[in-house]
Amino acid sequence: MWKVVIAAFTLALCSLSEAHAADIDGLWARGDGNAKVRIAPCGADICATNTWVKPGTPKEREGDRLVMTIKPGPNGAYAGTAFDPQRDMTYKLLVTVQGDKMTTKGCIVAGLLCKGIDWTRIN
Repeated sequence: MWKVVIAAFTLALCSLSEAHAADIDGLWARGDGNAKVRIAPCGADICATNTWVKPGTPKEREGDRLVMTIKPGPNGAYAGTAFDPQRDMTYKLLVTVQGDKMTTKGCIVAGLLCKGIDWTRIN
């Protein structure tokens, strides 16, 4: 379930300054090769939407979305929360972006259960 929830959706903001936050926008491929997402503004938040899911990947669908409410923090990291409307769950979220690489870390249960995922920007 963690792989589905965090990996399929967990995307977030970049490790650059707030002025460069738009650099998170675009297409990203999950490190395991099972999903691709588009990150773009959605109202006051940022959304990560599945654009492709490897056939046979359980509990993930194209069009599923994660809504992120995150703020820039120290050392180029962004932190906040991510809401998964498909599962009606909210996660603590930490995201860092360095160049064309992104790492997302989502946690539940007061930060006791966490999962990290690596991503690569698709040009």
